[in-house]
Amino acid sequence: MTDAARPARPGLPLTEFANAFVAFLFAASAPVAIILAAGARGGLDEADLASWLFAAFALNGVLTIGMSVAFRQPLAFFWTIPGTVLVGAALQTLSFAEVIGAYLLTALLLIVLGLTGWVRTAMDRLPMPIVMGMVAGVFLDFGLDWIRAFETDFLLVAAMTATFVALSVSPGVQKVFPPMIGGLIAGLAVLLLQGSAPGLSATDRLFAAPQLYRPEFSLAAALELVVPLAVTVIAAQNAQGIVILRAAGHAPPVNAITTACGAASVVTGPLGCVSTCLTGPSNAILVSSGDRGRHWIAAVFLGLLAVAFGIFAPAVTSLLLGTPVAFMATLAGLALLRTLLAAFQTSFGGRFGLGALVAFLVTVAGLPIANIGAPFWGLVFGVAASLLLERQDFRA
Repeated sequence: MTDAARPARPGLPLTEFANAFVAFLFAASAPVAIILAAGARGGLDEADLASWLFAAFALNGVLTIGMSVAFRQPLAFFWTIPGTVLVGAALQTLSFAEVIGAYLLTALLLIVLGLTGWVRTAMDRLPMPIVMGMVAGVFLDFGLDWIRAFETDFLLVAAMTATFVALSVSPGVQKVFPPMIGGLIAGLAVLLLQGSAPGLSATDRLFAAPQLYRPEFSLAAALELVVPLAVTVIAAQNAQGIVILRAAGHAPPVNAITTACGAASVVTGPLGCVSTCLTGPSNAILVSSGDRGRHWIAAVFLGLLAVAFGIFAPAVTSLLLGTPVAFMATLAGLALLRTLLAAFQTSFGGRFGLGALVAFLVTVAGLPIANIGAPFWGLVFGVAASLLLERQDFRA
């Protein structure tokens, strides 16, 4: 009898719940900080962000439960973190209604790619080093904001950074106590000592009151966001989660996952949430220990925790927005460190290096053309540079 066919061991799902709780803590800390930082940079208010968080957690939590039960394997869905950063930059030139219109167009594209099985073909057509050069250009600001935060609140940022580094030294420690959780706790401890810890007032809303936004479809938003968002879902997020699950002995349904991401995004988009994706880190935690045949139970627990978190999204949003800017900047910067490193390694580690560099520089410059943001033009000029000067890479 194969491992896949062997029945799961009986007993209380303590290991599964523990893994789900750690995965939830990861999702509810730094990734939330990235949403708040990107949203604040784009001018969104507290109600917008609370609605975004409700959809990101509650609705994607329901999807996680449904898909994990249906396929009897861990399939944890949240939102695209690189896409969140792209949206924060796009909101400099686009209205929130236009961004939501782009969410819906991206959702339709994902559904088509999933139903037709064109996912692999679509990804093969767009050079990934150039895409990641653009992503690195967008992420760079978050890393710089973390470094600049040392000047505004040295004790807070140093404590969070030192804790993160100390917990990152040992891979064994990371599995038991994620470095981002340690950095979050260290930051809260410093805030308590400084007497600047956030709190809720009698007027703060505790329970979710999601906002329904009317989308606006514009060519500028479609050109700037639809393809980049789809790329972050399929290549930057889903691919990572699929590889992790396969390494753990699972057989994730690639086309069904892509279709589910699109279908969920149709629902979450009008509530203000960026595109749904299969998460990499959370799935990695879910399959880090325990019986493979029971990993899906851990995903169900994670989905339940996510739904509960989404219900209390306004309270969480109010608390986090009440922290100093340096706190959020440090959480976001540390969370994106390895992602930024991976973006640089993918961009400049082989073929299409010149195109990736052009995409990076155009994106960092941040100059919109024809009211279309720099990330789109980073892709355009990056691909153009490679077509002109790196033709051998396309042939290869």
